[in-house]
Amino acid sequence: MTDAYDPTERTTLKRLPQRGVYDRAMIHQILDEGLICHVGFVSEGQPFVIPTIYVRVGEKICLHGSPGSRMLQALQRGVEACVTVTLVDGLVLARSAFHHSMNYRSVIVFGVASVVEDPEEKIEVLRALTDHLIRGRWQDIRSPTVQELKRTLVLALPIQEASAKVRVGAPLDDEEDYQLLVWAGIIPLRLAAADPIPDPRLPAGISTPKYAAAYTGPTGV
Repeated sequence: MTDAYDPTERTTLKRLPQRGVYDRAMIHQILDEGLICHVGFVSEGQPFVIPTIYVRVGEKICLHGSPGSRMLQALQRGVEACVTVTLVDGLVLARSAFHHSMNYRSVIVFGVASVVEDPEEKIEVLRALTDHLIRGRWQDIRSPTVQELKRTLVLALPIQEASAKVRVGAPLDDEEDYQLLVWAGIIPLRLAAADPIPDPRLPAGISTPKYAAAYTGPTGV
């Protein structure tokens, strides 16, 4: 396995190609930091883009949901999918309206998903998904029952055709605009959790676990 994904016609950046990244580690890092992906697909001639939670397990993006989901039914039939994840790192305030931007890291993955049939593998994906969202939670909760597993469809999309697009740094103004007496710079942004709110039906004496009280965001598994 190489350190980078091979660019394809679909993953090669056409605009601002200098922002393109094909490094495997960077793409994995972006996927591991995200909470939500957007899944694009076409069903019966109609395009859809659906937001959903996900987890990266090795060289696969795993999705789950109800077997009745239109998205999962389409992907189960072998429909081509386009999965994107975007992390916004900051607002970039330039001296002109035209050059305002954002600092961001994004990933796009193309491919065809397959159903995870093996019950043990299914459980492992669901554990990985839970630990991706909040590490340590899986060991505290009840595992899915046989019936719950039957009511859950899990799909795996191979990460083979992928690229990232990344912007970092200060505003890029027209040279003459650097003389304008207006503030310019970056407003950094980050995901931050507020204090946990206990369930009203929580029995007395159960304290907030450390992974909830000190939550800092999703992690790789």
